[in-house]
Amino acid sequence: MPLPRLRLTPDVSHGPLDGAWWPRCDALELELPVLVDSLDPGVGTLTRVTVGTAAWPDAPQEVMAPGHVIEVVLTDSAAEAHAITVDCGTVGRWELLVIPPDEPARVATRLLTAASHPANPLSAPRLLALAESGLDGQDTWESEGGAGPG
Repeated sequence: MPLPRLRLTPDVSHGPLDGAWWPRCDALELELPVLVDSLDPGVGTLTRVTVGTAAWPDAPQEVMAPGHVIEVVLTDSAAEAHAITVDCGTVGRWELLVIPPDEPARVATRLLTAASHPANPLSAPRLLALAESGLDGQDTWESEGGAGPG
């Protein structure tokens, strides 16, 4: 069974993130339609995404998805450096951690779990910094208010 590439916070998120996405490559025009296909049809039509130019420097302004066009907004915001903001028709806006495509599966799985935990207090840059430092992150997670991703 393939590893999950998208994990959303169940119900309502109260943290800085609503889940995580682990694309297979850094070509947004290829990956965004796959993300759209992964979403529950009940969330409505994905109409716009905001991504950081650092992670997606060659992102197009529009991406074709099944049956519609998705507007792509580029930002230089540090908060968006490792995140994607997804605007959907009926559910509003989600902020997702974007896990680098080359991240090892073990680390990516841990990040998917941590970012989608309802009590996650950490931002996308903070979660990735913990992963890049090679730390487990559990002590930091709990010291910063998280209930633990496990």
